[in-house]
Amino acid sequence: MAFVGRMKQSLASTFAFFADSWAELKKVRWPNRKELTSYTLVVLVTIVLTTIYFWLLDIGISELVELIV
Repeated sequence: MAFVGRMKQSLASTFAFFADSWAELKKVRWPNRKELTSYTLVVLVTIVLTTIYFWLLDIGISELVELIV
C-alpha cells in the first residue's frame, strides 16, 4: 500500500510541477518583432566576430608551430 501512496504523491508532484511551470511562463514578457530582430542581429554579429578572431588566432598559432618545426 505504501508503494501506491508514493506513486500518487509522485504523480501529484509531477502535475504540480507542470502547473507551476505554466504559471511562470504566463509571467514572461516576450519580445516584440523589433526587439527580436535586434537581439538576433547582435547574436549573429557576435558569432561572426568571434569566429574571425579564433580563425586568425588559429592561423597565427599554426604559422608559429611551422616556424618552430
